[in-house]
Amino acid sequence: MLADTNVALGVTGSIAAVTTVELAHELRRQGASVRAVTTPSAEGILHPWALQFATDHPPVTEITGAVEHVDLCGREGWADVFLIAPATANTVGKMAAAVDDTPVTTCATTALGAGVPVVVAPAMHEPMYDHPGVLDAISAVESWGVDFVDPRLEEGKAKIANEEAIVTATARATTPATLADRHVVVTSGATTESVDPIRTLSNRASGRTGRAVARACHVRGADVTLVHDGPDAPYADVRRVESAAEMLDAVRAAVGDDGDPADALVSAAAISDFTVERAPEKIRSGESLTLDLEPTPKLLDTVRDAHPDLTMVGFKAETSGDDDAMIGRARDLRDRVGLAFVVANDATVMGADETRALFVFDGETETYVGSKAGLGGRVADELAAAMD
Repeated sequence: MLADTNVALGVTGSIAAVTTVELAHELRRQGASVRAVTTPSAEGILHPWALQFATDHPPVTEITGAVEHVDLCGREGWADVFLIAPATANTVGKMAAAVDDTPVTTCATTALGAGVPVVVAPAMHEPMYDHPGVLDAISAVESWGVDFVDPRLEEGKAKIANEEAIVTATARATTPATLADRHVVVTSGATTESVDPIRTLSNRASGRTGRAVARACHVRGADVTLVHDGPDAPYADVRRVESAAEMLDAVRAAVGDDGDPADALVSAAAISDFTVERAPEKIRSGESLTLDLEPTPKLLDTVRDAHPDLTMVGFKAETSGDDDAMIGRARDLRDRVGLAFVVANDATVMGADETRALFVFDGETETYVGSKAGLGGRVADELAAAMD
């Protein structure tokens, strides 16, 4: 997600600075090179040696005749993005007023003047975050194009956002916005059909691929609606559903049945093909049981009937292990529904971190092997190309 990206990481004097070591590690796991910059107050919370260990570079702790701020964040500087995490109320206020009295604020002014993207993850007590002057400072800095990663408001504190949110915002700031001004709806994971108040019918889909697609679309500038039975996501408007019927209803609403039409639908979910009439009470065990399964409506076909011009992408999971068979079924789906392309894979990758997938286009097929995060990026890139 951040391959070949240089991140200058500003660390200020919030107690949340103790999380910065792991954040730096995560940035590097995503492919970034990281160099840290600290304020004097930050050094009272986090020793510079810890940041040197986390980044593999000595941190900048003072501005000297070597003009470290220009070397890092100038027009010809090293950094592709300046990330301040955590950012105190003091630092945000100084940024808004162009006050340069710490290495972090000096780098911020330099980056803003040089057109280097700036991302800020504030962390402070909630009353400080609610101060009119702080809110005015945030608004002013945002008006200059700075991206703020909203804090988590818990226990009377505006806690620093989690690593996923910060890394995603950093990637969005440094990735070409090929899906800017697009609304993309993504389905993800399994659906579940209730047999009785306790028992369900479902499948082994983990939702990792769908979430990776949603995140990658957001990173490329899209507004994303994620329809799944999973956690909230900082990169999407989540519509939580359980059954196939609920997913269909939520997708129809999200793509524009209720207005505000979407530009694309990527259906990566493993949607139940069958449902059953739910028993009102727990079915007693100890006896054989026959369930009458009823087919569920096909989501892609239903949406296509209502939105003939919508750009749509489908996923097709098979168990044959035969590429030719998978390609044939994927091509049948693509042609029947009028999809931009179909991603086909063997069901053995469900729940795994790594995957192998076949991209089935009009007349050609390409193979992807790698992480599901990487697959999400590839899907987002192909989607952008299809909509161009």
